[in-house]
Parts: sequence; structure tokens; C-alpha cells
Amino acid sequence: MNSVPKIESINSKQLVGLSCEMSLIENTTEALFSQFIPYKLRCALQNNATVFEVLLYDSTYFSAFKPEKTFVKWATIEANDCATVPSSFKSIQIPQGLYAVFSFSGRVADFPKYMQFIFTEWLPNSDYSIDHRPHFNVLDTAFKKGDSHTNEMVYIPITLKTKTF
Repeated sequence: MNSVPKIESINSKQLVGLSCEMSLIENTTEALFSQFIPYKLRCALQNNATVFEVLLYDSTYFSAFKPEKTFVKWATIEANDCATVPSSFKSIQIPQGLYAVFSFSGRVADFPKYMQFIFTEWLPNSDYSIDHRPHFNVLDTAFKKGDSHTNEMVYIPITLKTKTF
């Protein structure tokens, strides 16, 4: 588990997939991906097309964090990796911008603790603050339902903090 991120400027990405509203208390990630994967396998030009888990938070989500607050989660692939886009898929764009990129390799059960570290320890002590753009994770192509271990790249949208003197 890497606790020091790379700071990267990424180009915009056009993604297609499925989404649903959820909270950390009412987490429906498994249902979302169970619905998404069969479509992905049928439409992807390659079976190993990269899967992006995209998270959209409202502007107050992190300032007044409560685990019952809702957000929108997407299960997606890049549009250019899709031979034929299923009619149930919607489109989402990740705009270009600066991201802190963390590499997580470990037990699925430890992922929430890793995210807590990012938001409660790394971010407050860094030169950056959260930018209001989509967050996303690039998922391990080898991950299978029921696996207890995962490798993910975690992309947190950031902007330089304003210095006050």
C-alpha cells in the first residue's frame, strides 16, 4: 500500500457505463458491478478493457461528512474501448485536471481504512485540497467477484491550497 501519491495532470476521458446513487451505509457497489460486467464483456473490444469506478460527490460531501450522505457511483469503461455501446449505458466525461494518484494493493476489507487515511491524514497535511471534479479508481483487470485482494489506482481530484500570509 503506497501512502505517497504521484501528482498527475490527466487529459479528459470519455467513459460509458452504468450508475446509481448510494451511500456508504447503503452501499450497492456489488449490485452495480454485477449489472455492469456482463455488458462490459459483450461490448468491450478487448476483454481486459480498463474498468473505471467513478464517484461524483456534491460540493458539501467532504466538508460535512456523514456516511449516510449519498453520492453517485459509476461502473465504466472508456468509450473508445467499446465496440457497440449498449442502450442502457450512459456517458460521463472526466475533465482534465490535477490528481493525486495513490496505489492500493491489499485486502478489499482494508480499502475503507486506506481511503480514510487519504482524506484525514494525507490531504490535510498536503499542499492540496479537494477539487470539485469526479473521483475515480482504475480497477485491477484480474479482479474477480469474491476476491479478497485487490490492486487499484485511486485518483483524487486536487488543486493547490491558497496560501494565506
